[in-house]
Amino acid sequence: MKAHLLFQDRDVDPTPASDPLTDAVIQDLELDTLVAAMAGGDPRSHSQSSSGHDDFLAEVARTVLLDSLTDPAEIGYRQAVLRDCLDHPGLVRQLYDLALAGITAERGVYGGYLRHPGTILRHAIDLMQGYVVHLRQLRHLADEHTGRVTSPGFTELFATLARQLDDDYFHTVNQHLRRLRFERGVLISARLGPGSKGVDYTLRSPTSTHDSWRSRLGFGDRDSYNFAIAERDEAGARALSNLRDRGVDLAADALAGACDHIRDFFRMLRIEIGFYLGCVNLHDRLTGKGEPTCLPVAEPPHSDALSAFGLYDASLTLRVPAQVVGNDLDADGTSLLVVTGANQGGKSTLLRSIGQAQLMMQAGMFVPAQYWRARICTPVLTHYRREEDATMTRGKLDEELYRMSEIADRLRPGALMLCNESFASTNEREGSEIGRQVIHALTDAGVRVVLVTHLHDLAQSLYAQASSSTLFLRAQRRADGTRTFRIEPGQPLPTSYGRDLYADVFR
Repeated sequence: MKAHLLFQDRDVDPTPASDPLTDAVIQDLELDTLVAAMAGGDPRSHSQSSSGHDDFLAEVARTVLLDSLTDPAEIGYRQAVLRDCLDHPGLVRQLYDLALAGITAERGVYGGYLRHPGTILRHAIDLMQGYVVHLRQLRHLADEHTGRVTSPGFTELFATLARQLDDDYFHTVNQHLRRLRFERGVLISARLGPGSKGVDYTLRSPTSTHDSWRSRLGFGDRDSYNFAIAERDEAGARALSNLRDRGVDLAADALAGACDHIRDFFRMLRIEIGFYLGCVNLHDRLTGKGEPTCLPVAEPPHSDALSAFGLYDASLTLRVPAQVVGNDLDADGTSLLVVTGANQGGKSTLLRSIGQAQLMMQAGMFVPAQYWRARICTPVLTHYRREEDATMTRGKLDEELYRMSEIADRLRPGALMLCNESFASTNEREGSEIGRQVIHALTDAGVRVVLVTHLHDLAQSLYAQASSSTLFLRAQRRADGTRTFRIEPGQPLPTSYGRDLYADVFR
């Protein structure tokens, strides 16, 4: 029995991605803020304390968010499940609670040392009885919502539960559990092998649950005999116990394996429905502020689509009380976007919002925008300006080049590269020359690049050589120096209006 809510034909890999480049993406795109909201926490709180529930949801959200899908059909499958979850948030929370209850059922069952088949069997019986309770609740929940959900994921899951967890299943399980308690003793068959030793021990089902009155009184023909072990015959008691353990060993292993299978189902269900619970939590946070969301249109990797309406930085709006400014993009057919303009005008925010939207789309999530349509880009990597190396191992430019070299090893055609003030750690002429060579190499290799830069030499030379596949955007500034945080098409200017900041600080 499989949940298959994230993939139609396989389970999700719960192992989180962890390497320096992935950690950089998390840091640069402020994904931890999104993850905290998905876990149900408050991203504006700096408290380090969190429950195990929040930690689990955060780990699931981070793992799935960074494991990009590469097939539009898989994204569509996940979006359909998400649509059901957003329409029925109560169902998501009930499923999560049931999965958690199934996983924790073992805590209430004493397992002893679990060294002997008899002990293993008793533990498995008690555990299975607890599982049956939660499976019944799961079946009732599925029956209640069948017909209300429309996604292939939920439809198939509920059909599987109805088919495999029918009344006959529960009746059969209860019968087996009752028999496995061996209240009238254990019936075992064996035969003599070499050296008159017993072989082929087999557990048998009693032919009758009640003895006849004739046999109880000792009348009639006998087809079996019994004997009693003396009260102080410890060796005989051990021998009899060993015989019993041989008989119940296979039954104990089989029932323990069945318990493992059900526990694994609950664990995977918790992971998969936990991701959707995180999506519901984040959606509630964003829409509660009046921010728009949409299910994006994912185009195949060979497409050149990139367009948006009302795209905004989700991590920013989660940290501030007011709504944030959204931006529009009309970048279909482009392989290079160059963003210039006024300091603190929203350039980095736009870059972050593009990266977040791309990853959220490729995770099968909604996107923080009124509309988003883009091709699938994998991997999504970032190259942001860093602070001085505290270990003094490398200089700033050396460190930037080293990171770019590591990124180049990971990039492949169809990837998305987000650069923020790259190579600004050296002078204008050298930084621009390095930037030109790197950017041309990336775009020639089929990588889509979004570049935020204050290097006018670099931006102007790219503008002079620009083709139809290059789009230039500029952070807008009013005549009085006010930032609108709108990013619109515009030619690079030789100033970033740093004097505005100077005047604001020292006035």
